[in-house]
Amino acid sequence: MVKLILAPMEGLTDPLMRNLLTSAGDFDWCVTEFIRITDTVLPDSSFYLLCPELENGGKTAAGTPVHVQLLGSNAEMLAANAIRAASLGAPAIDLNFGCPAKTVNRHRGGSVLLDEPEVIYQVVKAVRDAVPAEIPVSAKMRLGYMDRNFTLENAHAIEDAGANWLTVHARTKAEGYKPPAFWDQLRPIRDAININVIANGEIWNNADAKQCQVESGCEDLMIGRGAVMTPDITHCIRKDSESAIMTWSELLQLQRRFLEGRTLLYGPKTTESRVLGRYKQWLAMMSTHYDEAKELWIKVKVIRVLEEAQNLIKTETRDWEQR
Repeated sequence: MVKLILAPMEGLTDPLMRNLLTSAGDFDWCVTEFIRITDTVLPDSSFYLLCPELENGGKTAAGTPVHVQLLGSNAEMLAANAIRAASLGAPAIDLNFGCPAKTVNRHRGGSVLLDEPEVIYQVVKAVRDAVPAEIPVSAKMRLGYMDRNFTLENAHAIEDAGANWLTVHARTKAEGYKPPAFWDQLRPIRDAININVIANGEIWNNADAKQCQVESGCEDLMIGRGAVMTPDITHCIRKDSESAIMTWSELLQLQRRFLEGRTLLYGPKTTESRVLGRYKQWLAMMSTHYDEAKELWIKVKVIRVLEEAQNLIKTETRDWEQR
């Protein structure tokens, strides 16, 4: 059976969004936003802040496992922090070699390491050797940094270092997130290594999912912005449906939960303006897919107070339920 995974997206799939999307969708697991590792072992509080699911057996409220993603280039410290995450209940450790952010890359994290296969090997091996054998260690990479010169070398390095599987975003860092994703470039990777390869990039609907599987040769898929835009995308893929399955009334309930989930958005100190800003970001994304979201966005974008948005969603929900 195909595995569908919710992607780690910095500033997007935070604990609150993971909680909502895994309750609406049928994901096999999800992955945290990256936890930046430098030269220290982070305190437990840092892990609980970015992955509060650790206090729930490493799962979201819907029961979906949450894999902890680490980012950095210091193999020794990454291994030490992986041990800490595992001791706190992380069901798996994922290593980020795909982040294209300039600030991250400038500090030797994320996709810049794709020009250094030997460093990638050292990081993966150090982490794999450090954590208990029963805890999977995986890696996520892109096709390359500025080019694809080391694509297969990186894949082999990750496999040889003992990773359990590899997820590949089908673009280089230089290509960013601009369409298209080069799904066909994943097939040589899948054919070259003996661990599972999971495809990622530009999967917005069921048709994209099927085409990605055909071109990449990968059965399993990691879905990012497509899941945020269409929260029921996993159901569409599993039921082979080209139309949304969740009703707008159900999506309004999700939005209401988002606006009331302040403490899950990085703790009780989260400001109301941050919650409202994140909600507007999400609604704007959904408006590209749902006509109802487009109409709601016109009303929400001028709101400056969280309570006003909460009251609007309550009214919208009541109106839809009475139809």
